[in-house]
Amino acid sequence: MVFQDYAIYPHMTVFKNIAFPLKIRRMDKSKIESKVRDVSQRLGISKLLDRKPKQLSGGQRQRVALARAMVRDPKIFLMDEPLSNLDAQLRCYARAELKKLHEEFGTTIVYVTHDQMEAMSMGDRIAILNDGVLEQVGTPKEIYENPKNLFVAGFIGNPPINIIEGTLIERNGKIIVEFGFSSYQLSNGIEIMEKTKTPEIMLGIRPENIIIIKESKDYAIQAEVEVIEPLGRENIFHLIVDDKPLIAVSSTNRDLNVKEKVWISFDTSRIHIFDKISQKKIY
Repeated sequence: MVFQDYAIYPHMTVFKNIAFPLKIRRMDKSKIESKVRDVSQRLGISKLLDRKPKQLSGGQRQRVALARAMVRDPKIFLMDEPLSNLDAQLRCYARAELKKLHEEFGTTIVYVTHDQMEAMSMGDRIAILNDGVLEQVGTPKEIYENPKNLFVAGFIGNPPINIIEGTLIERNGKIIVEFGFSSYQLSNGIEIMEKTKTPEIMLGIRPENIIIIKESKDYAIQAEVEVIEPLGRENIFHLIVDDKPLIAVSSTNRDLNVKEKVWISFDTSRIHIFDKISQKKIY
């Protein structure tokens, strides 16, 4: 077990902390030496083995706690936010080490985290809990692309999914979803109408599924660029559409400026529709 709290022995050196569970098992000293040095090398703390915990940073203490769990070669790891005290670079490295450990030894890891990036990047399967209720279990791809309800859709994804209130209406025998500034015809609208308890729905579209163009086209919606977050390989655009905020992510459109007028459209194959009352996904 590994917790956010380090729970390492302050009077022991790093080496003795890691070796302690093996010593309790009365393992041969040479084997203890080999296993401790191997796991400390993996976690980048081999130069700290002679230090006491008070001489270590928070991130270093966390890695000592991880090493003490890993050195026992357990059949299952129980980890409660074990990387939360590491800096961003070390977290990335430690995530990779834990994945390699899992792939190399097939060790099951039950990993608790509030960091969705950790869950998505490390998990083979993710269980999402909300106030003690199990909302959904699935692979990262399943949960991201097919969230079962509004909570899961909003919890997974960074930047978060855009949620827009809309209404299902029937027009000339076709089902249209209207959300103030635009409308879309739904190919299987009758089926959707049968699933929902009310015509009031919540439409979800992820930022990467909003297409930004500089010229007006059919079905395009005018928007204004409010804020631009340049992230190197892509930009995050905070847009205003009819006084409603939307977020788009694009690896192109690098020449856009704040206050510039643009047009957007949605990748309709990536739209999610949720019942407003039950908040369950219906499309």
